[in-house]
Amino acid sequence: MNRFRRLRTSPTIRRLVRETILTADDLIQPYFIVEGKNKKQAIASMPGIERLSTDLLLKGLEKFIKSGGQAGLFFGIPTEKDDQASQAYAGNGVVQKGIKSIKRNFPEFLVITDVCLCSYMKHGHCGVMEQGHVHNDKTLELLTKTAVSHAQAGADMVAPSDMMDFRVKAIREGLDQAGLINTSILSYAVKYASSFYGPFRDAADSAPQFGDRKSYQMDYANQREALKEAQQDVVEGADMVMVKPALAYLDIISLLRQKLSVPVVAYSVSGEYSMIKAAAQKGWINEQEVVWESLVAMKRAGADMIITYHAKDVVGIRS
Repeated sequence: MNRFRRLRTSPTIRRLVRETILTADDLIQPYFIVEGKNKKQAIASMPGIERLSTDLLLKGLEKFIKSGGQAGLFFGIPTEKDDQASQAYAGNGVVQKGIKSIKRNFPEFLVITDVCLCSYMKHGHCGVMEQGHVHNDKTLELLTKTAVSHAQAGADMVAPSDMMDFRVKAIREGLDQAGLINTSILSYAVKYASSFYGPFRDAADSAPQFGDRKSYQMDYANQREALKEAQQDVVEGADMVMVKPALAYLDIISLLRQKLSVPVVAYSVSGEYSMIKAAAQKGWINEQEVVWESLVAMKRAGADMIITYHAKDVVGIRS
């Protein structure tokens, strides 16, 4: 009979036999970019996260990179919105200008851009509205224009998060036709209609002005549908697929890791971050240990990479 505790008797032994390893190489930090200079806007529901103008963003990126960070996911908050999300694909848009600055200063840093229209639409939905509903195919054109504009500005990878059908195919064809064959696509393949997104909608000013997103984001009760969504995105040209949210969907991460050969990314969303922060501020939990345990759980479930608002803190703790 085996005494399993023999392999737990010291920190050294525990490290040697550890099955799941999390490093700074696994983590991607989200950032919110705003227009202007010297702007830092606190987000009340996300302590420690701010909306930043590009000049201050660059200072934050320098610290992140020196600590071991190497990749970021970037969202833009425009000053103007309309019914065609025109600032999403404008050559001088907030994200496009931010990308150019980042690549000038940190050419090796991996720039991933969120491709969606909700923050740029007056109504806050993720596509073109027609008779009270998001029109799938008319939205594809705007998503493709947005993705191409990001890639032309220097983005290494574009990440469509809208959940329109066939958007990966449309974006891949648009990128290839523009000669951007080396720009990768990270698809938000499995994005559930989740209540965990609340703080993000404050941060990105992207809450829908009416209705909800349940007609295009997935029902959180469904598992088999997740596999179908991800498989189709791979066929359409996705280089990596994402599961969002992460912590309550570890079974989905595990399923995709077993069934797919492309990298699987977990997005630990704003609600997960804010719950940990709130409990830690109350003194109810040890923030550092809970963060680490949660991220390791995502990696253990099968995530190859994790997008997390904790990344900049974690790389400074232990990597």
